[in-house]
Amino acid sequence: MDLSLPFKDRQHAAELLAERLSPYRGKNPLILAIPRGAVPMGRVIADQLDGELDVVLVRKIPSAIDPELAVGAVDEHGNRELAPYFNRTYTSMEWVEVQTKEQMALMRRRRASYGAARPAADPRGRIVIIVDDGLATGSTMAAALRSIRKMGPQKLVCAVPVAAEDSLAAISVLADEIECLAMPMNFMSVSRHYKAFPQVEEEEVLKLLTA
Repeated sequence: MDLSLPFKDRQHAAELLAERLSPYRGKNPLILAIPRGAVPMGRVIADQLDGELDVVLVRKIPSAIDPELAVGAVDEHGNRELAPYFNRTYTSMEWVEVQTKEQMALMRRRRASYGAARPAADPRGRIVIIVDDGLATGSTMAAALRSIRKMGPQKLVCAVPVAAEDSLAAISVLADEIECLAMPMNFMSVSRHYKAFPQVEEEEVLKLLTA
């Protein structure tokens, strides 16, 4: 398959990642997708590797000035990760505290919704592959890796189709293995590296998790 950018869509990127991750086929890997965008990709990868799909709930903490800029991330247990450049964003800790509470409330609602269909998978002692559709700042992936590491996986893998080089380098110490298909210069944003990058709705996430 073609490795040139942009990817056609998330399906295309997931197929390429699944090929790269093929050594884990048949080892019952746990694929943890970061909602919502990465869940369709996680479904493809889990099916290709004969693995199990679930989600890892982490949310970015947006800048007060630019909602697209992540100044950090928080997981559903309240563990927070601030970006290395946080002090240069002129973001107050009061703002961070408010956003942390809001994002945790959202994650509680999502966990309740997802858990109604199935209990959360246990990463302990398993090969765990955390998937996202791309790394811009890396804060969300860093929070996800730290959160799952505390649960005692046998091996922790970060898998993304595309990433900013400096962000990937920063999170490399948090995973046992990194699989990234492309690190373009002048990264800018994740979406620019896909021809089609539609929003993923909650209904689709629920359907994919129970497929």
